[in-house]
Amino acid sequence: MKTYSVGDLKAHFSEILDMVQDGEEIAIAYGKKKEVIARIVPEKKPKKLKKRKLGALKGKATVTFMKDWEMTEEELLGL
Repeated sequence: MKTYSVGDLKAHFSEILDMVQDGEEIAIAYGKKKEVIARIVPEKKPKKLKKRKLGALKGKATVTFMKDWEMTEEELLGL
């Protein structure tokens, strides 16, 4: 595990994030005594977003508006 001061962290932030992505833990030191106050650790399992299928409810639901249905801009905005 490498340790960086706050100033070094700011100066090399992108590089440090690349190291974290590669699985390395980073300690952050702060103050005159350079005490470790935090750690940046890689996420154990990156969350993968599922792709959304368009039209998933097609044929399963319908929406019907009455002919006399109206809504003012104030009602729409909740004013």
